[in-house]
Amino acid sequence: MKRLLLINPVSRKSGYLLSRFSTFSPLGLSYVAAVTPSNWQVQLIDENFEEFTLKEADLVGISAFSSNINRAYTIAKQYRDRNIPVVIGGIHASMIPDEALRYADCIVVGEVEKIWGKIIEDFENNRLERRYVGPRIDLETFSVEPRRDILHPNYLWQSVQTSRGCPFNCRFCSVSRYLGKSYRQRKAEDVLKELEKIDSRFIAFVDDNLIGYSQKSRSRALRLFEGMTEQGIRRKWWMQTSINAADEEKIVEMASLAGCMFVFIGFETIERDTLKEMNKTVNLKTGIYNYKKAINVFHKHGIGVMGAFILGNDYETPSYYKELSKFLVHSGIDIIQISLLTPLPGTELMDELQAAGRLIYSNFPEDWDKYRFSYMVHRPGRIEIDKVYEGNNYIKNKLYTFPAYPYRLFKSFLSLHNLTSFAAVYKFNKALSKSWQHAHYYNKDNGHGDQESAVR
Repeated sequence: MKRLLLINPVSRKSGYLLSRFSTFSPLGLSYVAAVTPSNWQVQLIDENFEEFTLKEADLVGISAFSSNINRAYTIAKQYRDRNIPVVIGGIHASMIPDEALRYADCIVVGEVEKIWGKIIEDFENNRLERRYVGPRIDLETFSVEPRRDILHPNYLWQSVQTSRGCPFNCRFCSVSRYLGKSYRQRKAEDVLKELEKIDSRFIAFVDDNLIGYSQKSRSRALRLFEGMTEQGIRRKWWMQTSINAADEEKIVEMASLAGCMFVFIGFETIERDTLKEMNKTVNLKTGIYNYKKAINVFHKHGIGVMGAFILGNDYETPSYYKELSKFLVHSGIDIIQISLLTPLPGTELMDELQAAGRLIYSNFPEDWDKYRFSYMVHRPGRIEIDKVYEGNNYIKNKLYTFPAYPYRLFKSFLSLHNLTSFAAVYKFNKALSKSWQHAHYYNKDNGHGDQESAVR
């Protein structure tokens, strides 16, 4: 029996990986395992929870993002030095295939499920090609459940994906280029069958937008949530969606009844010009002045809101950080993710900044380690880089220290009327606070001195 070794590389423990509550299982690799022929033995090394050691294998498969691609290249070299072929896939290899080819025997561009069988067959017949392009899958007709038996038992959340693709084209996001602009979705019935087989009580729906963008997708989401309730699939879960999901209160209500604890929404900014620059059309249509109204809809049904915001934009000024911190403290957003604008491969943002010579770190592949949403890797338009870091610290200091921190948590407790949702909110706040305190830019003066100057 031949041996396939799959590897989830981790270059450093930072950000979400510092807490078990904010670490999610590597779904892509479990799909690879699911489409591997049964006459192969499959094993996973997951650096989220275990130290890497060389293990025997006939073929090695590695999937990586830009932030951990150098770790993938390092591991790949160790196996290739022993004449064990290595296949690298994932979003980074798909966006920059020529680079990845220098460090692998073979790369997969795009979605792996329908091309993996050919890769295995070619390997078995000593005709492995250098590059394979996986076709985009019709998720309504192609139904494969991931092999969760290979995943590390320490994961709290079991990742589930029910759709791929995004019709929007936000400048900082590569999803549309990687997975296409067509929103492809699995049948609600297929998702329900998968959910019934998952042992874990906690589910993370990792779709970029579980509810979707059309009447068809909203109807499917409603069938899914109603099915979870009717079939007694008692899971606690969270999802990503867009702000206009609040317009569909019936869906929000059914999501709550089906066990939704909180939703992840990309608010991104409270500046209209920045939303325009991002091409964040759905937020522009809703209107910044309606952010709180949308939050209240989710709270009405006991669902917390995790809001994502981005700093380091061209239209920022130092006074913006004070304005944003005040908004965040009083907005009712229960969990707040703040990241630094990062031009990832395959985004319009990267194309434009490279062409303008505005990248600070461009010695690739070495500098990919800094493309992890906590470094300013480009020169912003109106503000100094140090001011962005200071502003980031200023806001997080307001969010995670007295008196705002207990005030925000107490406000969430009163708004949610749901102890389970509040417990998730509390734990995620702890995880994000820990992430900040371990960040390279963390300022030990806890919000005084230089941080105050950032907002003047």
